[in-house]
Amino acid sequence: MQRILVNQTSIAQTRTENVESAPLEAGQVRLGVESYALTSNNITYAAAGFDIGYWHFFPSGTEGWGIVPVWGTAKVIESRSDQLEVGTRLYGFYPMAEELVITPAFAPGGFIDAAEHRAKLPLIYNQYTPTRSGNDDDDHLRAILQPLLATSFLIFDWLQDNAFFGADQIVIGSASSKTGLGLCKYLAEPADRAYQIVGLTSEKNRTFVEGLGACDSVLTYDQIDDIAQIPSVYVDMSGNTEVKMALHDHLGDQLKHSSAVGLSHWDHFAPAQKLSGPKPEFFFAPSQVAKRRAEWGPGEIEKQITAAWKRIAADASNWMDVKVYNGVAASEGPYHALVTGQADPKVSVVIRP
Repeated sequence: MQRILVNQTSIAQTRTENVESAPLEAGQVRLGVESYALTSNNITYAAAGFDIGYWHFFPSGTEGWGIVPVWGTAKVIESRSDQLEVGTRLYGFYPMAEELVITPAFAPGGFIDAAEHRAKLPLIYNQYTPTRSGNDDDDHLRAILQPLLATSFLIFDWLQDNAFFGADQIVIGSASSKTGLGLCKYLAEPADRAYQIVGLTSEKNRTFVEGLGACDSVLTYDQIDDIAQIPSVYVDMSGNTEVKMALHDHLGDQLKHSSAVGLSHWDHFAPAQKLSGPKPEFFFAPSQVAKRRAEWGPGEIEKQITAAWKRIAADASNWMDVKVYNGVAASEGPYHALVTGQADPKVSVVIRP
């Protein structure tokens, strides 16, 4: 079985290795991974692997090296469980590898991995949803966009839940990321919105973000002084400390909330910096899901997420090209492009092991 290992303290280092597949124990099934997406989301998983626990999902057994989780589709290829038959296809959280062994247990909408090492990890990452066989393009689109746009929608829902913190302006850092562009699009949907949407991005990605048509203005990172000094919220997808410091200094008391979501600029992240204005707070999507489940009952937030990501994905062909690579080892090139910030925001990568 082939897999990709990532150096846990220097996440730009990767290696491909072959390991023996372990025999199944009673109650387990073996999933053969059919396809998975690689996005900036996966860089956040690696950069926050210790802080949030992403390294714990798929232990590598190799000191100092971890397996970065990805979203994708797999098929049961061997079963010692009476809950899942060979041939069943499941969408969910997988390792960058050819296969995964889980201990399935029934759950609303599908199954969870009831393996002991995953028991205390967030439920949203332990769920596996049955999906019909058929169109590869549907699998690819789901793997690329569903996790990212679900996060975008949950941020939008959370902002609504907090009355946008009284802001007249929402500033999105790394607006070219799919989570960023998704948030811009959700923010632009309400016809009666009382806030402006400002997308921050690099000079090379500015035209791409402008072409989305979701932002009222698009500025580059060296134009922070051009941001209006009015009540604002900052949603940071990049984790770039220099940008965050500059924006906090510029907006000062007019910054009503600062939210940290991603670490796509992980190499520019420096924790424990003293900042002007409010202290940044980390947005953890599973917490908003748990809150809405408690308030609305099981299944309702999931329905809204599904409707929302499909709504934004409907015109994805206008702003996204999918590039498919074959073989687990092919993950290393696209992963390095993402981790070094060289990836084209218009191109989305799918790996077919």
